[in-house]
Amino acid sequence: MSIIQLLPDHIANQIAAGEVIQRPASVAKELLENAVDAGATQIQLVVKDAGKTLIQVLDNGKGMDVQDAENCFLRHATSKLKSASDLFALQTKGFRGEALASIAAIAHVSLKTQQHEQQTGIQIDIEGNQIKSKKEVICKAGASFEVKNLFYNVPARRNFLKSDTIELGHIQTEFERVALAHPEIQFSFQHNGQELYHLPSGHLRMRLATILGKGSNEKLVPIDEQTEIVRIIGYVGKPELSKKSRGEQYLFVNQRFFKDPYFNHAISKAYEGMISDKHHASYCIFLEVDPQKIDVNIHPTKTEIKFEEDRFIYSILLSSVRQALGKHNIFPTLDFESESAFEVPSEIRKSEPIVPQIDVDPTYNPFQTTTRHGGTSGSSGFSPALQQAGFANQNSSPEDWQAFYQITETREEQPVEIFETQQAAHQFLLHDKYLVSPTKSGFLIIDIRRAKNRMIFDELIQQFVSQPLSSQALLFPIEKPLAKAAKLTWQGQQSLWNQLGFYFQIQDDQLILEAVPALLSQADLDPCLDELTDAASYADISGGDIAHFLVAKLAYFGSKPFRLQHKEEIEHFVEALFQCPQHSHTPNGKAVMYTLGLDELAKKF
Repeated sequence: MSIIQLLPDHIANQIAAGEVIQRPASVAKELLENAVDAGATQIQLVVKDAGKTLIQVLDNGKGMDVQDAENCFLRHATSKLKSASDLFALQTKGFRGEALASIAAIAHVSLKTQQHEQQTGIQIDIEGNQIKSKKEVICKAGASFEVKNLFYNVPARRNFLKSDTIELGHIQTEFERVALAHPEIQFSFQHNGQELYHLPSGHLRMRLATILGKGSNEKLVPIDEQTEIVRIIGYVGKPELSKKSRGEQYLFVNQRFFKDPYFNHAISKAYEGMISDKHHASYCIFLEVDPQKIDVNIHPTKTEIKFEEDRFIYSILLSSVRQALGKHNIFPTLDFESESAFEVPSEIRKSEPIVPQIDVDPTYNPFQTTTRHGGTSGSSGFSPALQQAGFANQNSSPEDWQAFYQITETREEQPVEIFETQQAAHQFLLHDKYLVSPTKSGFLIIDIRRAKNRMIFDELIQQFVSQPLSSQALLFPIEKPLAKAAKLTWQGQQSLWNQLGFYFQIQDDQLILEAVPALLSQADLDPCLDELTDAASYADISGGDIAHFLVAKLAYFGSKPFRLQHKEEIEHFVEALFQCPQHSHTPNGKAVMYTLGLDELAKKF
């Protein structure tokens, strides 16, 4: 008897949904792109409970007849491909015919659609890919897709969804990407009855400035370059618009959003010497390329694209950004007035890539509970104090990719040797930055600021889990413009911000601060707000992770350089440091101290 069986369609669709539909934002993306492909000029996104209860997209596109309305939920049913050659001449967002079938397999879906020339439309209700009802209705021309109870029949997937704030942030990101790609279309976005976005049709610059927030318009630099290989249009931000996160970087090809570290490197290289290595430029750049010279069909979400002439495009992109910045006296370039700033290179020398040498710990298991540097224990990676206080979230993501791949340092960690009390008399300061203490086997070198960072963090965490952090009222409230993503973050996490010591109101797109954490100085307030907002807006973390992350940021700004002057002060400082449970590393894993052994020192002579 044969043991290989053909899977039923409903099981095959659930498997396909695992690739195409990862979270509510995936549904929003697919429905928004379908509305664009339908020729809509007005698109409305309605969401309840961050998409867990309802995701609805309404459009005034061309609509469907009865037959198409039924067929659109079948696997590999599409109006966008007629032959295999059409894959290399795509002008639409979708083409595989998988999205609606995948959505219908894991949710309750209701479709209402009517063509403009018809007097009536059709309503189809589907559960688990099975049509439950079909009837004739009178509705607006276009289409309305309602997706309810996402993952109702895949409870494991539903349990892995993050908090409403995090999931809403992902939906917002997908909405912004589609809206930026099509400024000629009017978009709106409602969540739980509140309108978050109303974007009238207009110019790209107006739409980009609306999304980036008040005050960003004058910080945008236009790009427009035409070559035989690619046309590049869009905007890059001036250096003062740079952020510590990559949340405001938008790259499109033929009006399709995609991610490409190679092209991102070209743009970043154009900013060399203008922004620090820890900051990332903001930009919204569109590439227009011959569809036959790109391959979109290499990733389930279509966010990765292969370019036939990527090396040429890299060079042109780098030169375009440099020239645009130079024209605005931001970066000097040569011969701005020539008709063409550069010629398309006829040949690029090919060389063998250099394979990086990385030491990887072969025994590391990312699914095993371990203790990480910086006082973070358990698989979620945040303070034990937060776990004990109930901030733990089993569905939290690691803070960064290093947590999964655990790249090891070439220098082995050495156990810290605590010096004896009688040796404290021989301690000395080095450039007011390091504290050097002799030990039996060598020297213990302590980074003073990082040590202070660790001590402040532990103190803040202990207070945070029991009561709000100490705050100071501002004599005059501070107003700060917020981008749309940042506005949602402050609104959705208000109780967390209050616990951190921030008290505020939001009016329109302005954050009005009334009280701030007491440990922040006036000079640190603005950069601290920027970093906290970026971290909370774009980090895919929740629960105790986000609390740990934000408290660590506060501790960093509260540990500015200071001087240890007296012997008693130094002794008290060291004693307080070694009372910290994780005194050898900062909250983000950087070394606080280093032991220099006599054997290692002898090798230098």
